Amino acid sequence: MMLVTKWFGAFLCDGRRVVEHRLLPRDPDALASKLAEMQRGGVLPEEKELAEGRERLSVAERRQFTLGKPGMFDSSFIRPEDYGFDQALMREAMIRLAKLRTSEPIPRDRSLVQAIRSLDDVIETANLMSERLHEWYGMHFPELGDLARDRRYAELISKHGHRDAILEDLGLDIESIGADFSDGDMAAVRGLATTLVGLYDDRDRTEAYVSEIVDGICPNVNALVGGPIAARLISLAGGLDRLATLPASTVQMLGAEKAMFRHLKSGKRPPKHGIIYQHPEVHRSPRWQRGKISRALACKISIASRIDAYGGEFRGDKLNGEFMARVREIAEKYPDPPKRPARGKRKKGPGRR
Repeated sequence: MMLVTKWFGAFLCDGRRVVEHRLLPRDPDALASKLAEMQRGGVLPEEKELAEGRERLSVAERRQFTLGKPGMFDSSFIRPEDYGFDQALMREAMIRLAKLRTSEPIPRDRSLVQAIRSLDDVIETANLMSERLHEWYGMHFPELGDLARDRRYAELISKHGHRDAILEDLGLDIESIGADFSDGDMAAVRGLATTLVGLYDDRDRTEAYVSEIVDGICPNVNALVGGPIAARLISLAGGLDRLATLPASTVQMLGAEKAMFRHLKSGKRPPKHGIIYQHPEVHRSPRWQRGKISRALACKISIASRIDAYGGEFRGDKLNGEFMARVREIAEKYPDPPKRPARGKRKKGPGRR
């Protein structure tokens, strides 16, 4: 027996014969609610009623796996007009369904994807503006680049402008080789510095927002790799649910797609890691250990993401402990780089001595 659900009802079929059926409501709003529940992956009461007491039941959709074994089935012989449903009702129900789904609350992992992409844009913009500020203000006070960095550099320029005021703030007395700026030039540079300080503030706020979401939706992944890496993994995968379905080998390569395609196209050496290279235990390890450590970390991330996606208990500390134990094991087992095979000696040709 095969359980099939169409947009207008659930049907229990024996071959091409409908044994029993349960029709969905003919009211467009009620019908849209039923279809929305199906799209969310839920099982309808009508389906449960047909499946009750049935042994060796097969189902046509994977969302119905709790009722039977999923399988392929051609249900084109079940037509809506044979059961009193028409195209006008389907059209109206689909419109109501679209409005219903678009007004649903947005999952937090989707907000996280947008937040981390926004953070990357802010960081990229801040880096470009910081480089421009260093080049521009460096004509007036080039020594400041050795005295302050990043936010502090921009704040000093925004607050004081002229080098004499900055040196007084820093409590220093040095002679600069820079040129003097006119009032108009200094006002323009200070405006750029003020904008850059605002970008740094935006970056801090977005980072705090990202950390809050990560800690709420994926505490296990957060405990394992930290908020920024967890957020980027979810962004690259397209959501937490999607990340939970990926094998560890794919998790390991997230963020290294260009290098992987280059390897497949040109035969160059394949990448060993993607975004997880930012994890301290990966990028601080010797080069010959990074592949093994990346593989171990990807396996733990895969487990942690599935626990978070499917509502499991917190095991982040245990997973992190197991990963660190594996890192120590790799370090002890492979302390030295592998020896490269010796190149073959060049054979002497005829007449060579």
